[in-house]
Amino acid sequence: MSAEALSGSQAAVAERSRRDRPLDLVGIVLTAITLLVALASFFPIYWAIITSVKPDGEVISGSNSLWPGRFVFDSYIHIWNNTNIAIWYVNSMVTSLVITVLVIVSSAGCAYALSQLDFPGRRLIYVLILACFMVPMQALIVNHFVLMAQFKLLNTWAGIILPQLIVPVVIIVYKQFFDSVPKEFREAAMMDSAGHFKILFRIYLPMNWGVTAALGIITFIGAWNAFLWPFLAATGEATMTVPVGITQVKDAYGIVYGKLMASAVVAGLPVAIVYLIFQRRVTQAIMLSAGVKGVTRRHLDTPSWFDRLTMRATAP
Repeated sequence: MSAEALSGSQAAVAERSRRDRPLDLVGIVLTAITLLVALASFFPIYWAIITSVKPDGEVISGSNSLWPGRFVFDSYIHIWNNTNIAIWYVNSMVTSLVITVLVIVSSAGCAYALSQLDFPGRRLIYVLILACFMVPMQALIVNHFVLMAQFKLLNTWAGIILPQLIVPVVIIVYKQFFDSVPKEFREAAMMDSAGHFKILFRIYLPMNWGVTAALGIITFIGAWNAFLWPFLAATGEATMTVPVGITQVKDAYGIVYGKLMASAVVAGLPVAIVYLIFQRRVTQAIMLSAGVKGVTRRHLDTPSWFDRLTMRATAP
């Protein structure tokens, strides 16, 4: 029998078994529920986008139409010409990037010390870090504000950045992965006269680039979306971040829903782009921070659809 006939018979058998398979009612119900939840979750975003491109008269008319009668971009032009949106974007980008870099570097160093070095009080320090993980940042707002006021750092980038460097979950995740690295790697490197910083940045971090990328992305998104502390620390428009700055969008005629929605869309656009490009890494970071087991290094290094598209476009 030829290969073509054999493959044809196998395809026919597979098609027949697919038709004879009983209908999975439970799977259909769960799929329908998933679609409903997804639509309910996406609808506020859709409503914000549609409202931002409606004329003001249509927005306040109370028609509540799901599709605008005509598309206008007056709200976006207004916030660009009449607000400091460019300055807010610069403030958010600088503070978010600095927070991400400092959190990753300091947390990796702290986790390496807790995992690989033997010094007095190591267990106590790790217990204190776990205890900090249980305390919400909102409970420390008053202390942070008093300290930043005493250091005269309010209305500065440093005042916005410093309190947001406390991210215990990154230390905990790094320590878990450093604990899984065989100690023979560190011992061999030390025999070659490598210091601890070289071991950390040349051996341990390169072995966990997937974890570092996931934690960096989720830290950046959290810093960009932060509202409460930047709202208290930045009282002048020159130092406001985007989430805080959009609260300053006002009009002489009261609440302008179209302009507010346009501001919200502009504020959330970078985070949406980062998520769409690195959605696999964001999901992995959420799993890691939640303490989900079974996330192997092979799974962390699996390229996302954006990585595959980039590799395909740059392939010779």
